[in-house]
Amino acid sequence: MAQFYPIQPFKGSERKDFPPCQAYAVLMTTIAPVRELKAQRLRLLRELERKVLWLSAWTIHNANHLRPNRDGLKVGGHQASCASLATVMTALYFSVLKPEDRVAVKPHASPVFHAIQYLFGHQSQEKLERFRGLGGAQSYPSRTKDVDDVDFSTGSVGLGVAMTLFSSLVQDYVRLKELGDGKRPTGRMVALVGDAELDEGNIFEALLEGWKHDVRNLWWVIDYNRQSLDGVVNDRLFGRIGEMFELVGWRVVTLKYGKLLEAAFAQPDGEHLRQWIDDCPNSLYSALVFKGGAGWREALTRDLNQYPGIRRILEQHDDETLHRLMTNLAGNDMQAVLDAFEGVEGDQPTCFIAYTIKGQGLPFAGHKDNHSGLMTLDQMAGFKKGMAIADGQEWDRFAGLKATPAELQQFLAEAPFNAEGRRRTEAPVVAIPAALPKPNDKESSTQAGFGKILNAIAAEDSELSRRIVTTSPDVTVSTNLGAWVNRRGLWAHTEAEDVFRELKVVSAQLWRKTPRGQHIELGIAENNLFIQLAAMGLSHQLFGARLLPIGTLYDPFIARGLDALNYACYQDARFMIVATPSGVTLAPEGGAHQSIHTPLIGIGQPGLLSYEPAYVDELAVLMRHGLEYMQQDKGGSVYLRLSTRSLPQPQRTLTPEQESDIVSGGYWYAAPEAGGDVAIVCMGAVTPEAIAAHESVARDFSGAGLLVLTSPDRLHADWLAAQRNRGRTAGLVDRSAAPVERLLAPLSRDARLVTVLDGHPLALSWLGSVRGQRVVPLGIEAFGQSGDIPDLYRAYKLDAAAIVDAVARSI
Repeated sequence: MAQFYPIQPFKGSERKDFPPCQAYAVLMTTIAPVRELKAQRLRLLRELERKVLWLSAWTIHNANHLRPNRDGLKVGGHQASCASLATVMTALYFSVLKPEDRVAVKPHASPVFHAIQYLFGHQSQEKLERFRGLGGAQSYPSRTKDVDDVDFSTGSVGLGVAMTLFSSLVQDYVRLKELGDGKRPTGRMVALVGDAELDEGNIFEALLEGWKHDVRNLWWVIDYNRQSLDGVVNDRLFGRIGEMFELVGWRVVTLKYGKLLEAAFAQPDGEHLRQWIDDCPNSLYSALVFKGGAGWREALTRDLNQYPGIRRILEQHDDETLHRLMTNLAGNDMQAVLDAFEGVEGDQPTCFIAYTIKGQGLPFAGHKDNHSGLMTLDQMAGFKKGMAIADGQEWDRFAGLKATPAELQQFLAEAPFNAEGRRRTEAPVVAIPAALPKPNDKESSTQAGFGKILNAIAAEDSELSRRIVTTSPDVTVSTNLGAWVNRRGLWAHTEAEDVFRELKVVSAQLWRKTPRGQHIELGIAENNLFIQLAAMGLSHQLFGARLLPIGTLYDPFIARGLDALNYACYQDARFMIVATPSGVTLAPEGGAHQSIHTPLIGIGQPGLLSYEPAYVDELAVLMRHGLEYMQQDKGGSVYLRLSTRSLPQPQRTLTPEQESDIVSGGYWYAAPEAGGDVAIVCMGAVTPEAIAAHESVARDFSGAGLLVLTSPDRLHADWLAAQRNRGRTAGLVDRSAAPVERLLAPLSRDARLVTVLDGHPLALSWLGSVRGQRVVPLGIEAFGQSGDIPDLYRAYKLDAAAIVDAVARSI
């Protein structure tokens, strides 16, 4: 009999900022064809699951045992960690996910991801054959180095998980402001999480931030295979994981038992079998998985033989089928996985705890040492035979499967996730004005100048002002973002009144939370800051909307979020870091708040261009350049190291040539005479001391110069690039000079350079290698302490007297 499904809305969000759900018509059909389609889908998914498991294991085996190994190093690849997620990932990519969904894959499941992309046609056999080799598929999914459709780079465990949470917030930010084309549906941000990843503290920092911001459309699927690199995951710890998620408003769905076990539990005395498995320690369960059917039979006979129903179950199964029954966990059962994913409605963040077996289907499944284990040649031969793969068909997309290639190909072509092919979006470049507003204060710090420049931008109704979004880890006011927030507001999903304003309590902060706001306030967690910046800095490729993110923090605390900063840069996310205050110049705060090595981070961090301007007019030039650089194809992120020290501002109008020099990394404040023998090189807040020292030195060395650097990072990178370009290519030699070579060219080859900065002296010491000139470096090598600027500059040899003395010692 025909069954009619009426038009009806599905359950939607209770949050008021979401539009009401649209009703969709479901075609009139019959029950039998629906069941047949579901049965066919299940059959094909199980076939593809086998193929995904085979390809991931074979890719790793080929890299370690068959491909020539010239250096003798183990290639690796985590066959066991791949196997535990084969079912979940097959279900997600081939049936559950939509094109608008974004996924962070557990790092060790990278070969499974590559295998799925290979079946979709987005990955090549050549890349798989070169897995973990130069130019091959990457060890861990990479947005920038893999050819397949990677949404989020993963590798440093825990960071990719948190990235999905902050990306969900960015998706809502873009949607509520209608910054995209308005046609893109809201997607789910999905993280496939290794259970051992939950030892990473940054995940729980992110969870708290997500709770504060009412995050939605977020799925975390925990691969609970109960094993980590060095052993078995602690039972007691993981028993609390679900409670932690529920505490911050998540829905928790546990996938524990597959359909075979559920059927066994329904038999007489089946409840005793369930209780026995529930009480079984992780270590014992894993050991029995490795021992197989005989081990299960011995343990169950010893512990449950008094129950007739259990004896009957044991009699009904030989060792092979008993092993299949006892290892039938829901995370490795395709029907159970589909039921769980498709049974979830609405946008509430959801944690799926999927019980799996590490190495499921492989000969070392369950063994505590299998994390880095590799199948031997004999084991692979047996595995290959069991998969019905003939010699020479190892890379065949459908070899060994019972379904026909035609129906499998059609099924893959119709997979919702693959409906639009490549899913990386584009967005127009935001035009940056020829000049940013520049404050005209006679005396100012670069930190104060930054706040005023941003405030002036906020006062304009422009595309630039609309696309900037700021964020800060509870240091918004103390990093001079307050004026911007007063004008542009705090961002939130729903509007909330400023209680102080409503009660007419005077406050300098007019901070009303609205969906129109353009500042995302974070708690004190630098990891969250950098992952939030990473998510905003990829919005143009994830959600089709260009954002210009600016994040502020205290300069010394970059180190607290350095892993997340590195992760953000590795993904080629585009953002601006404004780090202030810096160095011992933050005098009274003491050593814990005085940064030392951050200039070295600026030089050493790939994907991040660092600047340290001394004056506000330089800052205005660099901010403008940074906003453009963030959008260039070969650009990157920008780091501005600023200061709270108020300096007299030079009364000058910068020429285009001077602005170009500032962007390139430095300029002569006082040019040396041709062939000069002495130059002082300074950067940032200590520039007044360098000027005073130069005035003293110039009385004895009339040709002495004063070089002000804005970016040793840019100068160093361009110098190395120029050196590489001088290598012979097709008989040509590029002899063009790098900016730093042009800057130092007026000096004699024997000139002495005295370098000084409020940071580690190594940041400028390399200058002596450019032309072989002697360097006497001044800077900070030890922890600072409380004091005022004159005392600390004198104690740490940054004052004018120390610079003059360094010049004298250099002669």
